[in-house]
Amino acid sequence: MKKGRVTLTLLKTLGTCRRRFHKTPNVAATHRHQTTMEEQQLHSDRYSFNPTLKWNPEVHNYFAKAYGADRFSRISIALTRPSRYSCIRVNTMRSTTDAVIEKLRAILKESSSGSGDVSENGANGNLALVESEDGDSNPLRGDCLGAGAVSKCQIPGMEYVVFVWGSGPRHINYGYAPDLPPPKEVIVSRKCAEAVLRGAQAYVPGVMACSAHVEKGDTVAVSVAVEQKGVDGGWGIGMTRGTVLQGSQADPYYFERNGLYIGQGTAMMSRAGLFRVPEGVGVEMKNRVYELHSFHNVLEGEIFLQNLPSIVAAHALDPQKGERILDMCAAPGGKTTAIAILMKDEGEIIATDRSHNKVLDIQKRANEMGLSCIKTFKLDALKSVSRGNHTNASIGPSSCDANNGMANKVSDSSNVQGEGILSIIEDRLKTEVMEENGNGEKANGKVYLSKADIRKSMRRARNGPGRNQSLGGRVDGSKGFSPNSFDRVLLDAPCSALGLRPRLFAGEETVESLRNHGKYQRRMFDQAVQLARPGGVIVYSTCTINPGENEALVRYALDKYKYLSLAPQHPRLGGPGLVGSCEFPDGYLEEWLRPGEENLVQRFDPSSPLDTIGFFIAKFIVGSKDG
Repeated sequence: MKKGRVTLTLLKTLGTCRRRFHKTPNVAATHRHQTTMEEQQLHSDRYSFNPTLKWNPEVHNYFAKAYGADRFSRISIALTRPSRYSCIRVNTMRSTTDAVIEKLRAILKESSSGSGDVSENGANGNLALVESEDGDSNPLRGDCLGAGAVSKCQIPGMEYVVFVWGSGPRHINYGYAPDLPPPKEVIVSRKCAEAVLRGAQAYVPGVMACSAHVEKGDTVAVSVAVEQKGVDGGWGIGMTRGTVLQGSQADPYYFERNGLYIGQGTAMMSRAGLFRVPEGVGVEMKNRVYELHSFHNVLEGEIFLQNLPSIVAAHALDPQKGERILDMCAAPGGKTTAIAILMKDEGEIIATDRSHNKVLDIQKRANEMGLSCIKTFKLDALKSVSRGNHTNASIGPSSCDANNGMANKVSDSSNVQGEGILSIIEDRLKTEVMEENGNGEKANGKVYLSKADIRKSMRRARNGPGRNQSLGGRVDGSKGFSPNSFDRVLLDAPCSALGLRPRLFAGEETVESLRNHGKYQRRMFDQAVQLARPGGVIVYSTCTINPGENEALVRYALDKYKYLSLAPQHPRLGGPGLVGSCEFPDGYLEEWLRPGEENLVQRFDPSSPLDTIGFFIAKFIVGSKDG
């Protein structure tokens, strides 16, 4: 009996040891599984789109004080994403809204049927068939369901506006696996990435770096290199174009690119070709974080892609048939043509801009749309009011001496030296890279011009304009206009453009530069006030979130010109303006609106359900200027 108990005890002990022995590998397997899961999560975070907009610390504090920390945080996040729909204005002088909607639906259907790309979840990657992951509470959508759907605007008076709905953000499987080589990759410039997020392809000039051994037809992940502050205090990407990526942490911007992957595409040429040819599509995007349809060269003359707040600004002006209207800083001509259509092309619209090439762009747009009431002139907005005895509204081509300081001589490709070839080139380059910004909006004047770009443009100027260049066009100059000579004036002022989206970089703006924008805008507004007749209207607008360029301008206008008053706007889609003031550390006090004025302006918040760009509109009635 004793022996049996010993045997039983021994068997139990052996069984316990055996069980413990079998449990040990399971613990190790669990540990390996957890490690793998953590590694996959780490790379899932890397291969995602979750950018952080970095601001100058003083600018950040200023905006946080103006909006409140939480609201400014939401605005900053929204600015890094595109609007999830395209807003299209129909040229009702040439077509109807219903006809355009049918054409757009046919185009989208053809586009979707021609795409064989399938996303991870089995849905076709084309816009027309991809649904948004996070729903859509945009009040503009109404009963319109599904990405790629086309709907008519239901706002009274704006039925000629059409929305084409996109989707995003979408999760993309870039093919990463711990036991496989990293995905082949292409790094594009920040401006190229912002265009891709709006629906463009990745063009060759925007490609900065590429994995080794990329061949035509390869699938590549597309990430973006955002400017970083250098040791000298300047901003740049610190990367030589053509850099080879090895897929290791030694690659340029390896850690900075975490959360900055904008999609997946097919290389349209080998790595060597990407850095040898000067133009063309480098990567055809097949799977995008945001799916938005590109309307480049679609229904030209019938439609115009334009942000909703810009269309509202034209409505706020309330142009009437037969009136004489001035559009200061009119390029690229979106609001100019919107005003002309609202007037049924009856009346006179004077559209001015200081840039020769921008004036040509306005002319081209008006001609495409068949609008005859628009007259364009090259004129600095700060010289809009004629001086001395120069009361003529305008002058004809080449009718002014080139030495009289008015810079209105007609130029072509053979005599661009008359205006200074370098200034012409720099202005043209700035126009190309930032004027339209994909949505017909002006941006600020700060862009990065490489020496290579300048040399290339100098060769172009010497050799002729080429088929796709507009340097050879003819424009009229102006000595300014007589005071009180316009029924209505639109001043869509050049600004810091901090409302445009998507925006992946904002670090360059400082409190001082923001103040300088405001000073410049006040000088332009002074010109507008002189030109608008008593009883007339002035509409002031910007595409920035900066109160110093918005509410502070309104405060300046109302305090300086007692005969100006704010007027209600129709339609009213934006939110109220900011009331109060802000005192800066240096003692400067910036005053905004006073109680009761906030609902007479429109402020479009990019983080609001309307999902628009950041925008501001103020409408003034001009009273009697006597006394």
